[in-house]
Amino acid sequence: MAGWEKREIEVGGAPITLFEAGSGRPLLILHDELGPADWQLWHEDMSKHRRLVMPIAPGFRDERIKWMRNVTDLSRFYGRMLREQKFGSLDVVGLSFGGWLAVEMAVNDPTQFAHLVMVAPFGIKPSQGYITDMYILTTAEYLKSSIADPEATPEFATLFNSATPQTIESWEDARIETAQLAWEPFMHNPSLEQHVRGLNGLPTLIFWGTKDSVVPESAMRAYAEAIPGSKLEVFEGCGHRPEIERRHEFVKSLTRFID
Repeated sequence: MAGWEKREIEVGGAPITLFEAGSGRPLLILHDELGPADWQLWHEDMSKHRRLVMPIAPGFRDERIKWMRNVTDLSRFYGRMLREQKFGSLDVVGLSFGGWLAVEMAVNDPTQFAHLVMVAPFGIKPSQGYITDMYILTTAEYLKSSIADPEATPEFATLFNSATPQTIESWEDARIETAQLAWEPFMHNPSLEQHVRGLNGLPTLIFWGTKDSVVPESAMRAYAEAIPGSKLEVFEGCGHRPEIERRHEFVKSLTRFID
């Protein structure tokens, strides 16, 4: 993908692809439920002073790992990857499904992260409302529903309208793998809300938009209340993808927090 450099590694005998860009201290990016994103403007902004590292989760673009049954399995697998690649303590940004993955990794080992950033994360069952069922919609419908105003979001329109048949097929592969890992219970871990209460001392920032039609406010409030000292930043009138919809504000807040 344009902008990214591709590197192949191996973790426990399983091949893993890393997309990397920029230079400086590493920033781990965990992609969402539709797989790794093409080069975006916020990537460009962050790569000017950070080395971006985005692994492709097994099964999202290539063959799945058969023993991997849930997000907890994936989080432990990624933790092993970070240890074997000797990243040390680094900053992480998890988007949606990737936000859930990031916090599961933090629960496993808080010391692997210097800062934890989640963007509209799955993982906790909402007390009010519900996480949108992405399987009753087409991929196109799901993507459009994730943006508060698609027509007024030029970057999204460009990315969406330029999608090739191969890209659309890759989204479907990712939806299948997401179902393999997070179908039952749907897009959450019933015990996670209790586990995150132990993340005392890990600087944590949660982004959410008031017009997010994918993850309701009650789930974000639950995270913010459960993780000691965490901060919830809310974008008025924004949907599920503030990194695209409110890019300048998002990058400014993210940079200020992790630097």
